Formats: sequence, structure tokens, C-alpha cells
Amino acid sequence: MFIEIVILLILLAVLLDYLNKKRRNDLTANLSGPKAYPLIGGLLHLLNRTPANLLEMSLINREKYGSLYKIWLFNKLLIFGTDPRDIEMVLSSSKLIEKSTLYDILQVWLGTGLLLSTGSKWHSRRKIITPAFHFNILEHFIEVFDQQTEILVQRLKEKCDKDPEPFNIQPYICLAALDIITETSMGTKVHAQTDSNNNYVKGISEILKIMVIRFVHPFLRDDIILSLFRNDLKKDQDKTIDILHNFTENVIKKRRKELEESLNNGNFKQDTSEDNYYGNKKRMALLDVLLQSTIKGEPLTNSDIREEVDTFMFEGHDTTTSAICSAIYEISRHPNVQEKIIEEIKSVIGTDTSKPVGYRELTDMKYLECVIKETLRLYPPVPMIGRKINEDVNLPSGRIIPAGTNFTINIYAAHRDESRFPNAKKFIPERHEDNLIDSGDAFTFVPFSAGPRNCIGQKFAMLEMKSTLSKLLRHYELLPLGPDMKVISNLVLRSGNGVHIGIKKRIF
Repeated sequence: MFIEIVILLILLAVLLDYLNKKRRNDLTANLSGPKAYPLIGGLLHLLNRTPANLLEMSLINREKYGSLYKIWLFNKLLIFGTDPRDIEMVLSSSKLIEKSTLYDILQVWLGTGLLLSTGSKWHSRRKIITPAFHFNILEHFIEVFDQQTEILVQRLKEKCDKDPEPFNIQPYICLAALDIITETSMGTKVHAQTDSNNNYVKGISEILKIMVIRFVHPFLRDDIILSLFRNDLKKDQDKTIDILHNFTENVIKKRRKELEESLNNGNFKQDTSEDNYYGNKKRMALLDVLLQSTIKGEPLTNSDIREEVDTFMFEGHDTTTSAICSAIYEISRHPNVQEKIIEEIKSVIGTDTSKPVGYRELTDMKYLECVIKETLRLYPPVPMIGRKINEDVNLPSGRIIPAGTNFTINIYAAHRDESRFPNAKKFIPERHEDNLIDSGDAFTFVPFSAGPRNCIGQKFAMLEMKSTLSKLLRHYELLPLGPDMKVISNLVLRSGNGVHIGIKKRIF
């Protein structure tokens, strides 16, 4: 009798599973994908996925199933797309702005700031934060870029021997990027490059490791399962987030008090060009923009502000590190490219390595920008982005993404499409020189996403990358030493074995 009941329950579960999926299956009958079994869907296919092979598997899937394919994970339908027409349809929509459930694990740290919010909250926050990336503010950030990359250059002197040895530059770039993003977003220094034992610095490193573990193991994305089966990880996560939140909140309280004192003393001066609103030469940070902002006449709470500052720390640290490291790797392996960058640097800045670089000089480095774009094509820091589809979407191809689907845009695979990028696996910066990619089909090349939810900090990121790379190349020749990069993907694209190069002092 017991066996019969079990069989009956299984059959009932299979029937309910079939009925639950039927509409979505019917609408996507013309899409191929890995074999889906009752109840578990394509789980067996996804079990083979690891950070080391995820990106390669995505290329294989595109080759095998086409530019649009589906995978069932239990009762969740996942659709992956690489066709620019499909990408445009989704990213340009003002309605399809809700992030996929893949992002949910970040909420415990970031809350529902600009990255994770949707609807009216997202619209209001986007409107508030946009002024933080005004030209006048970005121009003042360049001084921070220059100061922090100078520290980076000094730290690398120990690696500059007569007989260069390979070393992993990734940790150096990571700490420099953290120093930059902390000072520009919060207006405070954490001295990550000179004090890596700082609790906040260690906390950022630890939380990213924890998030990666949860990302790689789908079952651990659920908070209840995490508590039951990896309570040690849950405790480490909560402890680390407390450290990060406390640090951010203390900075917010301090800056708010400074603002209030300035207002009370009559020193308030709201000006985003020369002076910031404290009435002195102190730089305006993202935090300062948030402190003076209101929604429906009400100022943002400390909790609201913390969400956005923490989001900016996450989005502007790891991703920039990824891009700069990938560019360093490719430049070191392409001496002809390195030589062209140096010629451009000499024509724009000259040969005086102590000369500070300003906004105009960075914008004049057109070839370096092509190098960065080609890096972002081959190694997009965020290789996949997702949207939660809440209504049926008719694609240009005539196919349908049904409501209740997680749609993933595979940027990594789209950027390596031979039909759109001849010799797609080769590093060829010149392909960006005439802006043919940007003007001909804007959704073919989307390293910063596109549409209403494009990366709000892309100009900031480009200036930071140009500043860091040009500073390094003015001081050092990058040499192709050490093992090749082994690209992996977890939260962002990175090298699983580090980024190994050699350096020697540059002689102009």
C-alpha cells in the first residue's frame, strides 16, 4: 500500500509539473535546448556547470542550440539569447526592467538599491544618482585616480628587476580599485593599498567570496537552505555584512553631520564644479549627492543612502578590477598594441612621467579607448545579465518569451559571434577605431548593458581604466611572462589563476 501511495504521489507531482509548464512549453515549442525531464527539467545539464567551464559551455550551447535556447530548472524556465535584435527588444524596453532572480542573493548586502530595485523606486533613485556622474564631478575624480594609481606604481617598484620575474598583478589592481571607489563614492580613504588588514577592506574581500560560493551552488542561493546546510557560511556572511554596513553607516552619519554644521554656519554652497556644497575644495562624492537629494520633498534616510553607496562599491570595484586586469594581460601579450599606446601617450602627455593627467588628456587617448573596448568585448566584466519577464514578449524573429521566464543575455557569447566580429577570438583594438560597432548596431556590443538600465557609471569606469592603464604604461613596460589567463565566471568575469605579467622600467 505504501509503495502505491508513493507512486500515486509521484504521478500527481508529474501531472502538476506538466500543467504548470504547459503554457510556457507551448509558446517555446520552437526553441531547442538540453533535454528536460519531468520535475527536474534540465538540472542534469546544469550540474556540469562550474565557474571554470560556464563561459565555454555558453559558447557550446549557442553553437548547438542557436542564438536563442531554453533550459528548464525544475519549474523555472531559463531562456538565453545572443542575437542583437532580441537583446535590443529586451534591453530597450521601459517595462522589462526587473532583474532576474539570479540577483536575489545580493539583497542581503545591497538591499534594493539601484542595481536591484525596480518600478518607481528604481526610477526615482536613477534620477537622483545621475547628477553624481556629471562632467564637472567626474573631472574632479580624475585627481583621485591619479593619486591612487601613483601609489600603485610605487608598490610595483619591488617587481621591477633587471631580470623580470612573472607575478600576479591582480591583487595590486584590486586594492587600487577599492581605494578609488571608496574615496569617490564615500569621500573617505580606507588605504587599502597600504593597509590591506583594514576591517572594511577585508570585509569586501570576504563578502565577495561568500557571494561567489552562493552563486556557484544554486541550492545555497536560498536563505533557508543556507541556514540549514551551511550555517557556518551564513554566520560568516551575516558577520561580514554587519562590518560593511556599520562602516558605511558611520561614514554617512559623519558626512550628514558635516553638512548640517555647514548649513547652520551659513557655509553651505551647492556647486558641483569648483567648490562642493561644504563651501571648500573638498570633492563631491556620490554620498554627498545622495545626502542633498529628496524624494517628494523628503530626504533619503541613512538606510536608503547605504543601499546606494554599497551598490556603488560592489558595481564599481570588482568589475573595474576585472576589466583593467584583462587589458593588462592583453597589452602585455601584444607588443605592437603596447607600442601604439605609448606613441599616443607621448603625443598627448609627453615623456614626463611626473606630469599629472587631466580630463582632456584622458579623453584624447582614442587608441587606448579602442584597446579598452576590445578588452570589454573579449572579457566583459559582467558576462551575462538577466531580466525577469512578467509579460509575453514577441521577439523580432517571431518567437516568444513567455511571462514567468528568466531571460539571460549572454554578452560573452554575443561578443564572440564570428558573423559580427570577424576573427572574434583575436584581440584587435583597431576594429573599434571607426566606431562601426557602436553606430552600426548598438546592441551588438553591450559591455555596459544598454537601454534604460544601462550602467550609470560607464563614463566613470572608462576614465578610471584609462587613468590606471596610462599611468602603468608611462612607468613600466608590460612583459608577457607567466601562465595564460584562465577565464572563469561567478559574479563577474575574472582569471581563476591570476593575471601574470612581468614589468621593467620604461625608458622613453
